[in-house]
Amino acid sequence: MKNRILKRMLAASLAAAMMMSLSACGQKKSVEKQELDVTMDQITLGEDYTDIEADLKFLTHKTDAVDTTFKGYIEEFQKLYPNINIEYEGITDYANDITTRLTTGDWGDICMVPMTVDKDELGNYFTKLGDKASLAKSYEENMLNNYAYQNNVYGVPSMANVQGVVYNKAIFKEAGITELPTTPDEFLEDLQKIKDKTDAIPLYTNFAAGWTMTAWDAYIDGGATGDPDFVNTGLTKGENPFADRGDGTGPYAVYNTLYEAVKRGLTEDDPTTTDWEGSKGMLNNGEIGCMALGSWAVVQVQQAGDNADDIGYMAFPISVDGKQYVAAGPDYNYGINCNSSEDNQIAAMCYIKWLVEESGFAQGEGGLSIVTGDEYPEALKDLDGIDLVVNNPAEEGEENLYNDINNDSELGINVSGAIPTEIVEEAVSGTKTMEDMVAEWNEKWTSAQESNGVEH
Repeated sequence: MKNRILKRMLAASLAAAMMMSLSACGQKKSVEKQELDVTMDQITLGEDYTDIEADLKFLTHKTDAVDTTFKGYIEEFQKLYPNINIEYEGITDYANDITTRLTTGDWGDICMVPMTVDKDELGNYFTKLGDKASLAKSYEENMLNNYAYQNNVYGVPSMANVQGVVYNKAIFKEAGITELPTTPDEFLEDLQKIKDKTDAIPLYTNFAAGWTMTAWDAYIDGGATGDPDFVNTGLTKGENPFADRGDGTGPYAVYNTLYEAVKRGLTEDDPTTTDWEGSKGMLNNGEIGCMALGSWAVVQVQQAGDNADDIGYMAFPISVDGKQYVAAGPDYNYGINCNSSEDNQIAAMCYIKWLVEESGFAQGEGGLSIVTGDEYPEALKDLDGIDLVVNNPAEEGEENLYNDINNDSELGINVSGAIPTEIVEEAVSGTKTMEDMVAEWNEKWTSAQESNGVEH
């Protein structure tokens, strides 16, 4: 519900801004020009716009990097662009706060684009960074889909993530686990071995942090089905997508794995007392066996103690016809405020291009670079040989359909973590079974589909 309210605020504020201010992009189109003439693919770093002067404000979710990593980035970037100054503002509750900030129109020059902006509204907030075909000459084309509309790209990924499980190799070995699990049943059996043969918490949910629960939503599409069109067909338009398929695949298999782990006592004793920051060190030193998190978490866990070599990353334990897949997709995307001055927009484009191509941010975060030809980081070498599945874009005219159904259903997939949160709560209390919850999710989803014109 909170997400729907914020989305409505965003739309209402946009309408007001476009009517009241000549600085809004919509007004610029009719008064001055259609759009900024410069795009990212036209810029050669260190050669173009080296004399441009700008003071940029950058809103980021990476609060831990503002005074460390990002400070170093600015120093390196200014060797090429000495007159571009950059000030980072870290936001703790980024996913919610950034949406509210956008409604004010006064949020700086660069941000990480929130999922709450519909594709057909992107141009009202963000600068066009280039057309998809041109940018795809340098970047992986399937990573440009999230914030592209009518072949114009308004957000470029900071990196790509794969969706798997961070685990402690030493604990798995101590528990007698010699091969990584490839099915939910094998995974649950391995968690039981960890409980029986070690002192580690088999699976740590990080329930209390809240945002960490959305990791479970990220496994339900390509990784659980092997199908890059599942989001558009099986989920957005599919009938009862949360139902048990009976073969250990699909959304049910993912969510039921969490339910069974909690129900069987294979997670922390009291989920309400989990500690995100502390959990990284606990996994590093063997107090935790594994955690369900995107690949971005690997480096953070490795750096949280003295046992970096013990930390590995495996595919989520689901097999489709005997083969494993890993969902891959873009992390937060960089976006530029279309209301910023022309010089600031160009300067911001230079900085974003440098971040994507030269900073090493993706590799340093344990993610995949979106630059064509860049190699896997060392932390993800265990995934060699497993097919990566990237969701295909929706059909033309249906770009907002998934978001609309997701919002109207109030299930908040990949946004609020509502489903995984409910699973943990009910597995602890025993009030509802998985079948009870699945029936409710399907009912809400079906109702949202119908209200958005989807018929079965």
